[in-house]
Amino acid sequence: MKRKVAILGATGLVGQRLVQLLQSHPWFKVEVLAASERSAGKKYHAACNWILESEMPTDVGEMKLVNSDVRSVEKAGDVDIVFSSLPADAAGQIEEEFAKKFPVFSKASAHRLEEDVPLIIPEVNPDHLRLIPFQKKRRRWQGFISTDPNCSTIQLGITLKPLMPFNLKRVIVSSMQALSGAGYPGVASVDMVDNVLPYIPNEEEKIEVETLKILGDFKGSKVHPLNAIVSASCNRVSVKDGHMECVFVECEANPSVEEVRGAFEHFRGKPQELKLPSAPKNPILVRDEPNRPQPRFDRDAGKGMSVVVGRIRHDRALGIKYICLGHNTIRGAAGAALLSAELATQKGYV
Repeated sequence: MKRKVAILGATGLVGQRLVQLLQSHPWFKVEVLAASERSAGKKYHAACNWILESEMPTDVGEMKLVNSDVRSVEKAGDVDIVFSSLPADAAGQIEEEFAKKFPVFSKASAHRLEEDVPLIIPEVNPDHLRLIPFQKKRRRWQGFISTDPNCSTIQLGITLKPLMPFNLKRVIVSSMQALSGAGYPGVASVDMVDNVLPYIPNEEEKIEVETLKILGDFKGSKVHPLNAIVSASCNRVSVKDGHMECVFVECEANPSVEEVRGAFEHFRGKPQELKLPSAPKNPILVRDEPNRPQPRFDRDAGKGMSVVVGRIRHDRALGIKYICLGHNTIRGAAGAALLSAELATQKGYV
């Protein structure tokens, strides 16, 4: 029997991706759609400005939206799992109320850095789900909150994990981030046409801090952040989907280009081992062409769940440099939440 799912923030871009990815999912089924008070009571097709390339699923389009509060969601259906794509400023208290009863998988940043809350990339730190029992006991919740990192952090973290055996010391990353990362309607066209914006609020801080937590060690009842330095510079570019990052890495072991390439190619994680429904066969795909990856050609690799790496080369300053590309609304958002929920379910936390 499929587990029944509620989506908070269902009319937003990430909510729409969740609706899309949950169609015909073998484990989960959309039961309740929740949104803001102004949309509650309307059918999904009437309240949602659907902006994805695929058609809105007809059955979901006929569902009525409810308020994003526990009472409304419980009244609307018998829910097993809650996905939250609420704005960060609204997510904090709302997610905590839901976590008293339900497993909550959140894309919002509100709880990411709290000591007892997992910040999960399933291929990278699945053991951090072991925070859940401590969280439930400490907060006296029946459910829990598990969070997904910032979209840019996810693809960076996936590429850094295979390099951990070389002892990471320093990482410098410069991002070129797609318009969809700002949600809908996003950045005004007059700001983006013939232009690049060299500032995305709070983005650099998220990458720098979240990456260290994700790559940290789980010991006792807490995560000890990785002892390394991550420095980020983030830019908004006129691309619809697909974040690109230029990454420079210093490792104590000073690996060769061939060793790094091999580490990327052979990298697999727990989702691949468990054959989770949303897991790509290869979390990292390596391209050898000198002009790849490119967002238009590579963002949908692995159905949007693979990170594409190219231009792996020696760097005079730090040792290694490469380009990585990920689909920010699939691997970086809705797909990440779905894969985390699959992992938690397989591990018995749901």
